[in-house]
Amino acid sequence: MCGIVGMVGNGPVNQGIYDSLLLLQHRGQDATGIATVEPSGVMHMHKAGGMVREAFRTRDMRSLLGNVGLGHVRYATKGTASSEEEAQPFYVNAPYGITLIHNGNLTNTRELTGDMAKRDRRHLNSSSDTELLVNVLANELQSTRSSVDLEPDRVFDAVARVHERVEGAYAAIALIAGYGLLAFRDPFGVRPLILGHRTSRDGTDEWVVASESLVLENADYDVVRDVEPGEAVFIAGDGTLHARQCAADPRLLPCSFEYVYLARPDSVMNGISVYESRLRMGEKLAKTIAKHTREGSIDVVMPIPDSARPSAMEVARVLGIEYREGFYKNRYIGRTFIMPGQAVRKKSVRQKLNAMSSEFQGKNVLLIDDSIVRGTTSRQIIEMARAAGAKSVTFASAAPPVRYPHVYGINMPSRHELIAHDRTIPEIAEELGCDRLVYQEVEDLRDAILEGCKSDEERARFDDMDLSCFNGEYVTETVTQEYLDWVESSQES
Repeated sequence: MCGIVGMVGNGPVNQGIYDSLLLLQHRGQDATGIATVEPSGVMHMHKAGGMVREAFRTRDMRSLLGNVGLGHVRYATKGTASSEEEAQPFYVNAPYGITLIHNGNLTNTRELTGDMAKRDRRHLNSSSDTELLVNVLANELQSTRSSVDLEPDRVFDAVARVHERVEGAYAAIALIAGYGLLAFRDPFGVRPLILGHRTSRDGTDEWVVASESLVLENADYDVVRDVEPGEAVFIAGDGTLHARQCAADPRLLPCSFEYVYLARPDSVMNGISVYESRLRMGEKLAKTIAKHTREGSIDVVMPIPDSARPSAMEVARVLGIEYREGFYKNRYIGRTFIMPGQAVRKKSVRQKLNAMSSEFQGKNVLLIDDSIVRGTTSRQIIEMARAAGAKSVTFASAAPPVRYPHVYGINMPSRHELIAHDRTIPEIAEELGCDRLVYQEVEDLRDAILEGCKSDEERARFDDMDLSCFNGEYVTETVTQEYLDWVESSQES
């Protein structure tokens, strides 16, 4: 999971990209970077570890000249989380000069790495799959290079060959020096990418592509549409837009975890409101809770802030139980799920949340969280509730049990890290230390998301959802057990 944005304007775009990255900070806190290009083709770049406000100084912003640019916030799923060398963007100088960022995860990196040395004769400096992707794109552009200018159709032909070579999930944005901005999405639409437009004061077309719609709304862009699975859009420096479907068999199978946790609730993805999806998750979860708990055994419903709040409000409404806020959240601590390493996560939970005893004392509490992945956070939250005086603790997850690795851009590579892997729900409850544990059903999660389609025509766009971490069915159909074993064995602790 990362956050990406690209802009084409009639003036400097550095500030607009910076502001957009602040809005996307929830998608990655390991590192960040911005690259811009001037009409002459001169590129500028700055990237650093840490969060956006820490990474860019005034002198850095002043050096980012140009009316076309892109930016990235990184959440490491490949390579080393703390390495600034693996921060994005990545740059190659041939052909043209290309800078690229991407959100997702490539699943055939071993094969591509071999091709780089033997077939493409390109050298890699890191283990980042983004560096692989920019080199594949560069090689395919180079194979179409001729004496004429780089025309959009040649760019789209190169993207089509990228789709043929690359496996996995990816939403990518690239700058091609002297030509413009390219954005493309994997043929399954697993990772999100949305296109926006506005007209400048002098009538010039200005464009933005980003991971989430909130970026567009914040900067007064009109939402044009989502970039379709397998589609590429190419925007010239003068604001002229070109688009083409570049995949042979595109299918829309977006990641369900975006709606559960990753995206901000005020975003709309693939035409579906994230906030309203979470409300429906709560409505369906409430019915499951009612089946598995005795009437009168719960006094109060509380969310684990912040992602679970919409679901918890609906659970309380449907069950007719009082809703209360029992945990105070420290806003200056990052999201614990995307913290690198178990030790850091454990420390961050206590710093992030504080239980207010007045809300827990002598009560049978129902705690609602968006999901349970490793169980580290959930276990400590349950301990905090008991220490604050809760009489009993029922814990419920708005997502189903995470039983399988996620290989499409979320850091869940090891089955042994997942508390639900090879455990029954009573066994998980015992591990967590709660009195009762209730999970969302997989079909209910799918329905909670897809019921957000406003018409049958919109619903027909979706082939399904990616629910692989819940049901073990990998939508790209290229993920083998051998690959999962390799990822698990090679993952850094």
